[in-house]
Amino acid sequence: MEPKPVQRAIKRALDIVVAAAGLVVISPLLAVVALAILVTMGQPVLFRQQRPGLHEEPFTVYKFRTMRRGQGDDAERLTRLGRCLRATSVDELPQLWNVLRGDMSLVGPRPLLVEYLDRYDSEQRRRHDMKPGITGLSQVAGRNEVPWTRQFELDVRYVDRWCLRLDLVILTRTVAMVLTRRGIAQPGRATRDRFGPS
Repeated sequence: MEPKPVQRAIKRALDIVVAAAGLVVISPLLAVVALAILVTMGQPVLFRQQRPGLHEEPFTVYKFRTMRRGQGDDAERLTRLGRCLRATSVDELPQLWNVLRGDMSLVGPRPLLVEYLDRYDSEQRRRHDMKPGITGLSQVAGRNEVPWTRQFELDVRYVDRWCLRLDLVILTRTVAMVLTRRGIAQPGRATRDRFGPS
């Protein structure tokens, strides 16, 4: 069940205000990080990738680049700077621009790979009934430590039970997750195991 129009309007207004204010406040940090990436890895500074958004419509998600170009294992291409950016979740900050554009919301199911769309069952696909978010219910439950099936259950639960209070709870818990660096990555891996049929 989708949120009512008034609820959607309030959520969108909060997204715009927080994302715009956030981009202004952290603009010096964004500039420093961009310069550091440029010096250590060269261009491009941003990682861009197509992801499915609301109703599975594709959009371009933005992150700070954390890996060197080339072939090989992701863990080998992950730079020291990139590891730091991921550990602090700073690599995700460019997604505030996605929020401002309306591609994403501050809170919602995380936008995953396009290739996963054909692997979802009908219930899991409902995670796309709301805009994807920078953080979400499954992120505050453990991020990459949460099994895929459990993540999708939490995503659908968020879609079904969304309210402003839930968003505020998730945002508050996200701060704690970032500070404790819980669930950033799986041990010995630069990226999470891909989702596939069981």
